[in-house]
Amino acid sequence: ARTPLIIAAPDAASSDFYKVFASVSKKLLKDDDYIVDEKLKTVAITDQGIDKVEKMTGIKNIYSPENFRLVHYLEESLRATALYIRDRDYVDKEGEIIIVDQFTGRLMLGRRYSGGLHQAIEAKEGVRIKEESQTYARISLQNYFRLYEKLSGMTGTAQTSAEEFHKVYDLEVISIPPNRELIRKDLPDIVYKTSEEKYEAVAEEVKRRHELGQPVLLGTPSIEKNELVSGLLRRAGVPHELLNAKNNEREGAIIAQAGRSKAIMVATNMAGRGVDIILGGNPVEPEGAKRVREVGGLHVIGTERHDARRIDNQLRGRSGRQGDPGSSQFFLSLEDDLLRIFGGDRIQSMMTAFNIPKGTPIESKFISKAVSQAQSKVEGMNFDARKHLLEYDDVLNKQRLSFYKRRQEFLTTLNKEEIAGRIHEIALSEVEKIKEQVFVGEEYGEESLKRLREVVTNAEAVKDGSALAVVVAEMEKLSSEAAAEKFGTFMEGALYARSEDAANDPTIVPKILSMLDMLWMSHLENMDGLSESVRLRAYAQHDPLVEYRQEGHRLYQELFANFGSWVFMNVFRSISTDSSVPAMSVSAVPSSIQHRQGVVLTGGDKVGRNDPCPCGSGKKYKKCHGA
Repeated sequence: ARTPLIIAAPDAASSDFYKVFASVSKKLLKDDDYIVDEKLKTVAITDQGIDKVEKMTGIKNIYSPENFRLVHYLEESLRATALYIRDRDYVDKEGEIIIVDQFTGRLMLGRRYSGGLHQAIEAKEGVRIKEESQTYARISLQNYFRLYEKLSGMTGTAQTSAEEFHKVYDLEVISIPPNRELIRKDLPDIVYKTSEEKYEAVAEEVKRRHELGQPVLLGTPSIEKNELVSGLLRRAGVPHELLNAKNNEREGAIIAQAGRSKAIMVATNMAGRGVDIILGGNPVEPEGAKRVREVGGLHVIGTERHDARRIDNQLRGRSGRQGDPGSSQFFLSLEDDLLRIFGGDRIQSMMTAFNIPKGTPIESKFISKAVSQAQSKVEGMNFDARKHLLEYDDVLNKQRLSFYKRRQEFLTTLNKEEIAGRIHEIALSEVEKIKEQVFVGEEYGEESLKRLREVVTNAEAVKDGSALAVVVAEMEKLSSEAAAEKFGTFMEGALYARSEDAANDPTIVPKILSMLDMLWMSHLENMDGLSESVRLRAYAQHDPLVEYRQEGHRLYQELFANFGSWVFMNVFRSISTDSSVPAMSVSAVPSSIQHRQGVVLTGGDKVGRNDPCPCGSGKKYKKCHGA
C-alpha cells in the first residue's frame, strides 16, 4: 500500500547512459563518495563523489542545465547500486530482472520499478535494458479498495493494524476466538552478538531437533539469507528442502511433506503465510503423525525479525494449527537489519560494549524490548508513508473520478446528436476564451479582428470564410461589447453546423479519446513532478499538501483548457469537407439559434441571394436557407 498501482507501456528506448553510470556507480565508495540512509531509503552523493563522476565521464559540470537529464541517470544508478540488493529485492532470472515481494517472498512477474530505477538495475546486472515506461493510469491500493461499495475481510493478523483499518477504511477489527485452544509454545528470543554466531546456533538447533525426529520450518527474510542457511545445513550434514521464489515449481510437493518426521524446510515468506503444514505429511500417515506429536509437533525457527510484527506472527502461525502441538523461536543478532537500522544508539554501543565469549547468547530483557520498539517504530514509519501517499492520492483521486467520468461520456455516447452536442459545448467554451482575449481591454481593433479571423479560419470552425468575412466586416463598425455579442451569436450557429459534420465522421470519438488519454498521461507526469517539488515549500512555512491541492487544481483546469483548444483547432480540420458530408437541415438548427442568428425563413431582414447564408453553413443563401 506504499506503492501505487500503475498501468504503463513502453515509451522511449532506454539510454546508453544507464550503462555508463552503472559502471561509474560501482567505482564510487560508500561514505566517502555517497551517503546512504537505510532508514529513509535515500542516497546522497558528496562533493568528492561529484568530482570523481565528472573526471570519469569527462563532463565539466554535471549539474549545469544542459546536463540535467544526466543527473537523473546518476541518481537512479546510485540507488540501484546502494539500496537494491540481488536475491533480496530482485532476482536475475534468465536475463530478466524480476522484483521479489518483500512480504510474500514471491516473484512479481510483469511488475517493474518506475522512474528509470528498473533500467538502472538492469544496467548494474549487465542484462538487456528494456524501454522506459510511460504511465497511462495510476491509483493507490487504498483508493482502489474504496471504489467497492462494501469492504470486509478476514486475516489472522489484523489486530496489529487495527488503527490503520479504522483510519483509512473506517472498518473495525473483531477478534474471533480459535476453533480449538492454541497449545503452541512461543519460546523467548535468543540474541547473539554477530550474524555468524546466530547462523551457527541455528544450524546446531536444527540438527538437534532433526535427530529427535521433529519437523522444522526455518523462516528467512530473503532469498540471499535463504541460500546462506541452506549452505550451513549442507555443511552440517542436515538433509533439507529449500523453498524460495527461484525454485517455486516444487512448492506444493515440498509443503505437502514438510510435516513428516525429520523434515526440514528452509523457506522465505512464501511458506510463512496461509500455508497448512499437516503433521505426518500429506496424505497423513497415522503412525508418522503420532510420532511427530509426541516429539512436540512442528517447530518454527525465525532467523530474523521482519519490519512488521504481522509477518512474524504469520510465520509462527504455521505451527500449532487446529489444536496441534508445536513451538516457535526467533534467533536474532545485533547485526540484523532491523536492530542495526532502527535499534537506536544504545544497541549500537552495546555491540562494542558486550565482551561475551563467541557463541554465547545474550539474555537481556532490554534487547527483547528494543526489538519490539524497533518493530513498532518501523510500522509507524510505514503507516506514515502510506498515510502520506494516501493524502496526496486523495487529491489526484478526485481529479481521476472527474476525468474518467468525462471520458466515459465520450466512450459510451453512440448517438450522433449527443456527440455533436458535446463537441459544440467544448468548442463554444473555447470561443468564450477567444472573446476574452480579443474583446476585453484595449486590444480590440482592426489588428485583433484580423487575428481572430485567422484563428477561426485555421481551425475551419466555419465552412466558408466568406460568411465569417461578412460578420467581421460588420464587427469593425461596432463597439467591443456589441462586436463580442455578434461574434458569439455567429459562432454558436456556425459551430453547431460544424459539430454535426464532425459527429458524422466515424473516427472522431477515437481521436477525441486518444487526445484525452495523451493529456491525462501528461497531467500524471506533471502531478508526479509537483508531488516531488512541492515538499520544498515547507521551508517557506507553507503546508506542502495545501500547496499540492492548489497547484493540482490549476494543472487540472489547464488539462481541460488544452483539451478545449485542441478540439476547436483540430476536430473541424480533420473531418471531410466534401459534398459526401450531408448538409445540416434547417430543422437541425435549434430554434434559439435560429432566432439569434437572424436566419430568414419567412420575411424579416433581406439577405442577398448570392450572400453567404447567415447560418454559417458556408453555402450561398439561395442554396441553403433561401432555397
